[in-house]
Amino acid sequence: MKVLVGMSGGIDSSVAALLLKQAGHEVIGVTMSIWKKGNPFKGELKRNACFGPNEEEDIAEAKRISSLLSIEHHVLDCAQQYEQIVLEDFRFEYVSGRTPNPCVWCNSLIKFGALPKIARASNIAFDAFATGHYARTAYDGKRWQLLQAVDRRKDQTYFLYRLTQQQLADVIFPLGSLTKDQARSISVEHGFFLPEKEESQDFYSGDYGDLVQAQPKRGPIVDTSNTVLGYHEGIWNFTIGQRRGLKIAASRPLYVLALDAKTNTVTVGFEEETFGTELIASRLNWVSIDSLNEPYEAQAKIRSTSLAKSVIISPLDDDKVLVKFAEPVKSVTPGQSVVWYDGDVVLGGGVID
Repeated sequence: MKVLVGMSGGIDSSVAALLLKQAGHEVIGVTMSIWKKGNPFKGELKRNACFGPNEEEDIAEAKRISSLLSIEHHVLDCAQQYEQIVLEDFRFEYVSGRTPNPCVWCNSLIKFGALPKIARASNIAFDAFATGHYARTAYDGKRWQLLQAVDRRKDQTYFLYRLTQQQLADVIFPLGSLTKDQARSISVEHGFFLPEKEESQDFYSGDYGDLVQAQPKRGPIVDTSNTVLGYHEGIWNFTIGQRRGLKIAASRPLYVLALDAKTNTVTVGFEEETFGTELIASRLNWVSIDSLNEPYEAQAKIRSTSLAKSVIISPLDDDKVLVKFAEPVKSVTPGQSVVWYDGDVVLGGGVID
């Protein structure tokens, strides 16, 4: 089988390509280029990130690994799609007082969407698409399911919940049954990278304000009784739960509780005020079930690094759901994703309103 492997120049995608070749597949490497020369963004060469001016180094690494594996390698320009889909949403959400998760949209619409389409349009023939994500798939006879990786510490299904049934049917996750330590050992054993090879952890290598491209807009910072405590230069500089950078003296640390784009107001409070027990989500995507017609007991994550908490999901009108947590959770953040699980199985998810 011909398998197209998305190669980022890192450990995971390199090991994924190796494992597929060892399994007897004809492997073709592909790397997407998303950093357009002459763009208005600065970034930092010192920081390793998905989006930044160090892209040429990542491409060079992907080419080097492909040469070691004796496989084809292609670089495809996805910069226009990335800017129109990921960066435009990023800007819009931040100036609207929300905190977006660009990796979610990049995965579903660029890595698993635009990239394979551009590859086929470029006459690169393949039967399946693979990545180095830590996740698994299964078919239950009716639908494709997205399952958590064996290594729960590295599980990346939170970022993949928007994949469609067609995308899941065509994808292979070679690392789903491995631990990160095992992947790193394989990488060293085959001479891909040194043991101390760093991972790309960030979305952007510069300051987020650089991407928002907004002019300073002075507004008040208030407490929950609406007393003005200070001023800010733009709500896009804050996110729910933020503690540092408020520049306000108080008896105890203050945290951002709410962002109001209409009034250009940042509301802050003490840590105990950051907890909540419910949320409303929209822009839903159901993965392992068709839809939700009645309340459903499940587990939910409101950020990729959090532990899944027990919830009841109840359908609302207009393709929305109400999610009630069994115990309070900290810093529910509009714009971020909530993802629902039933054990290992990803039920689906949505964007927090």
